[in-house]
Amino acid sequence: MVPAFPLPTPPVSPLGPDDFDAQDGALDQLREQDEEIPQWEFCEGFLAALICSRRAIPTEEYWPVLLGDGFNPVAHMEFVWRWHRRWAEVVTALDAPVELLEDDRTYQPEVLDTRGAVLAMPPEDRAEVDAAALPAFAQIWALGFLYAVETWPDDWLPPRDADAALMLDNALGAIVALTEDDTGKPSVSMFAEDGPPSVSDLRLDEFGAAIWAVYDLRQLWKSLGPRVETLRKPPEPGRNDPCPCGSGKKFKKCHGATG
Repeated sequence: MVPAFPLPTPPVSPLGPDDFDAQDGALDQLREQDEEIPQWEFCEGFLAALICSRRAIPTEEYWPVLLGDGFNPVAHMEFVWRWHRRWAEVVTALDAPVELLEDDRTYQPEVLDTRGAVLAMPPEDRAEVDAAALPAFAQIWALGFLYAVETWPDDWLPPRDADAALMLDNALGAIVALTEDDTGKPSVSMFAEDGPPSVSDLRLDEFGAAIWAVYDLRQLWKSLGPRVETLRKPPEPGRNDPCPCGSGKKFKKCHGATG
């Protein structure tokens, strides 16, 4: 599929709050026709997995998986343009030689502290909301990432090299950990600097480990390159089968003759 417009390439201007709000708004509109359309945080994780995938998965293959068969990229050009800007931004971050999460160049997933947002509401507004039942910090992002992994399992098969396979397993394990609930004691709010605690120190450590895991996955597949399919030799016909050369003779009397 030829893109309807030129795609951005790094470096690009990063998406700001208004851009992410616009993405949320576009997804809300799509959700009016299809209630299974995910929120942006899920899309963010899905996007990161696509970037880390061993194979470059084309847009015509992943749009229906993420946004349904009815999604028309041409009809949603602004959403797609911002998607590709974010893509280029994440690629730049994952290919940067960073050593600290505090580095401004480090990949920072666009995730929400939903529980923190609810706890920061006036008591009368959150009275009927069970904060514990809401997604944990970065949980939806991790689910989006693993959804892409599970959709294209052949592109995430363990490498033959034992060290590389272990690296893959550990990295995916770090992301899987974020799909679980935050069972630690809340100590900080990621929604507001002075907000009620909603995220545990354990969760923040797991989140940091997941970010490094994304770096590991990106570098792992870049170093190994695309999978090479091994061509299998077709089975040799039986001695009494017709010879595949089309002579009409039995195989044993033609190309199968041992002379």
